[in-house]
Amino acid sequence: MSRLAQTDGLTDIQREILSTVRSFVDKEILPVATELEHRDEYPTEIVEGLKELGIFGLMIPEEYGGLGESLLTYALTVEEIARGWMSVSGIINTHFIVAYMLKQHGTQEQKEYFLPRMAAGEVRGAFSMSEPGLGSDVSAIRTKGVRDGDDYVVNGQKMWLTNGGSSNLVAVLCKTDEGLSPEEAAAKPHRSMTTFLIEKEPGFGPNPTVPGLTVPGKIEKMGYKGVDTTELILEDVRVPANRVLGGQSGRGFYQMMDGVEVGRVNVAARGCGVAQRAFELGISYAQQRHTFGKPIIEHQAISFKLAEMATKVEAAHTMMVNAARKKDSGQRNDLEAGMAKYLASEYCKEVVEDAFRIHGGYGFSKEYEIERLYREAPMLLIGEGTAEIQKMIIGRRLLEEYRIQG
Repeated sequence: MSRLAQTDGLTDIQREILSTVRSFVDKEILPVATELEHRDEYPTEIVEGLKELGIFGLMIPEEYGGLGESLLTYALTVEEIARGWMSVSGIINTHFIVAYMLKQHGTQEQKEYFLPRMAAGEVRGAFSMSEPGLGSDVSAIRTKGVRDGDDYVVNGQKMWLTNGGSSNLVAVLCKTDEGLSPEEAAAKPHRSMTTFLIEKEPGFGPNPTVPGLTVPGKIEKMGYKGVDTTELILEDVRVPANRVLGGQSGRGFYQMMDGVEVGRVNVAARGCGVAQRAFELGISYAQQRHTFGKPIIEHQAISFKLAEMATKVEAAHTMMVNAARKKDSGQRNDLEAGMAKYLASEYCKEVVEDAFRIHGGYGFSKEYEIERLYREAPMLLIGEGTAEIQKMIIGRRLLEEYRIQG
């Protein structure tokens, strides 16, 4: 266990879980991650191993077959997995956002139906909010569900679904406008959104079990490979009314934002894990590479760079842990989650780039792991809200706390 990114106050169970995950990462992920990433190959064996460890049920309550662990345990687990390969942590992230939303907002029937199978990894979730014409501007959503008897008929196009092809449950945010006049829906768009739980068969193309639902194929990406990122097309897709999350329309925006807070802690944890791995690669290479008669780590320029990298790793980890603990305590954590996501993703980019610089020309070679990390880090700058969105959230919350009275 490294000296950096340690967490005080963990239980024996938490430490045992993290030790098991780190061992799995070292033995099963790191040796194959770069090869699989270069082939853009889905890590089937790794996912099966995580299922056997119970990771897909980590935060699902014990009554539904999960481990009933905290967001902190989950975040620290994600940090370890991202240290091995960030794409694997992405496979888990959207699954857990959907499981968390079901746990917090689902009807009893929905919990009993989905959560046990999600805990076992038999049902794997995807989270669908973005569309081709929007990202952070959630109020501009155009995908719409219209009530038709006992069903809703959904039409629209969604974008950037992690696990879009491999998942068999998708939480989809749509407009419904039920109970609102056109004027009210226009003035308060967040009150006119509903989350639908859509079951489908894994795979690409027209879905064999859901008429009108199509996952066109994987989006080609610069990095974050292995995990499938897709579009989702819905043409007159019928969704039973009992698959509205929570059983009542109009609550989708608030349900999704609650899930996104968990997602932001996850992205912060991923940034911490990738930064930690970049630091490990940098300090290792700096002891092996010699220039002017000595290891480059003995040159002050490199030593100072590593000192800055280590400080950033430690600072990001501390903020991520604070955000997770705040959520676990039942308190509002949008400020802390926004700060953690912003800092961890920015620091991750900087630490990875510094490790890349330490490697010199070899960092540009696909034979070295840092090349993969250099392509992966940028995704964290935009995932679960860009830095600019995080700053907006942070600024608004600070104004609430420090507003001058009178």
